[in-house]
Amino acid sequence: MLARRLALLVHALLVPGLAAGVLSAGTASAQGGATVSIACGSVGVEFDLCKSGAEAWAKKTGNQVRVVSTPKESNEILAQYQQLLSSKSGDIDVLRIDVVWPGLLAQHLADLSQAVPKDVIGQHFPAIIQANTVGGKLVALPWFTDAGLLYYRKDLLEKYGRKVPATWQELTETAKLVQDGERKAGNASMWGFVFQGRAYEGLTCNALEWVDSFGGGQIVDPKGKVTIDNPKAAQALTLAASWIRTISPEGVLNYAEEEARGGFQSGNAVFMRNWPYAWALSQAADSPVKGKVGVAPLPKGGPDGKHTGTLGGWQLAVNKYSKNQKAAIDLAMWLTGPEEQKRAALTASLNPTRPALYKDEEILKANPFFGELLDTFTSAVARPSRVTGAKYNQVSSEFWNAVHETLTGRSKAQDSLARLSKGLDRLSRGGKW
Repeated sequence: MLARRLALLVHALLVPGLAAGVLSAGTASAQGGATVSIACGSVGVEFDLCKSGAEAWAKKTGNQVRVVSTPKESNEILAQYQQLLSSKSGDIDVLRIDVVWPGLLAQHLADLSQAVPKDVIGQHFPAIIQANTVGGKLVALPWFTDAGLLYYRKDLLEKYGRKVPATWQELTETAKLVQDGERKAGNASMWGFVFQGRAYEGLTCNALEWVDSFGGGQIVDPKGKVTIDNPKAAQALTLAASWIRTISPEGVLNYAEEEARGGFQSGNAVFMRNWPYAWALSQAADSPVKGKVGVAPLPKGGPDGKHTGTLGGWQLAVNKYSKNQKAAIDLAMWLTGPEEQKRAALTASLNPTRPALYKDEEILKANPFFGELLDTFTSAVARPSRVTGAKYNQVSSEFWNAVHETLTGRSKAQDSLARLSKGLDRLSRGGKW
């Protein structure tokens, strides 16, 4: 069965649009040189950005590119990568990987330490380079970084005389007030707050922000101890569960990034939690909320809490089994270079991983919140992928399922977290990951 699935996957790379949900590819026209395949994202305008950048590289170098579109959800992408790489297939040369995957995939990725000049490596945020370094080997180059942000309707807060909420409790109150007011005014579809509530990696990001903002830790501490079963974490999840069917639609339990953005951008939500990419789309010419959106740090978990956003972002890695490693590394360097990162910031509001670009006037004009929220991006809370290593995906899966169980009302937060803690402790063998 596995062999058949791998055969279908490889065939999908060669025959565009073979089947929904399987990696599919398209080719760019170029003559001669190497043929390099690259896996691009599919959320927002990122696919077009990646495709056009790769095609520009192909035209400049005389190579060919095959652009591969991945599923929207990160855990589905990871599963397909793991299948492909476990067979030592080189069918995808350049892999777009999440910031929490280097430890999971490192054994299958080329070491870029010697191939990429040290001065180029030094132009990126050191923390992100560190995240991409496993066992002393640089296994990926930072492409763009991000962190969770709060989007809000400036016009509606002004209409109801409310400030941008500083705490989650204030957001709950303001969301309900504006939601009810707008419904009475005729918009029966208005909701107070939308976020990523589906049981997948996006919920891990959202829930970690809630928990950390209350002072409830990072699921597993840097020394490997499971810390999630604590009163502050339970308080955070209890509050989040209270949003369902009051300020958040029940459907949010199946929302990923694009579903949340769709509701907010259509004008039917007061607040939204999402990544920076949503800014450029909200300001598009055909956006119903163009000019009406503000961006701020996510709320604190009460007066003694803190503003926090989960560290996100994507990297470009080179498949160790690629037959075109030299060209693949060159493509990865091109797409992560300053010109391409600037283009990504201007056209798709993707955050550069190069500190120098945060002083670029064109970038700041297109994305005014980049400068104001730089601290949010540079001090975002990290998921516990480094300490849990190859078991991170299991840790995240157990966490998001426990949170989802709480949000749906099937279990109280305290009970969900107690069961989660016991399961993670067994998984870690008492903290020895």
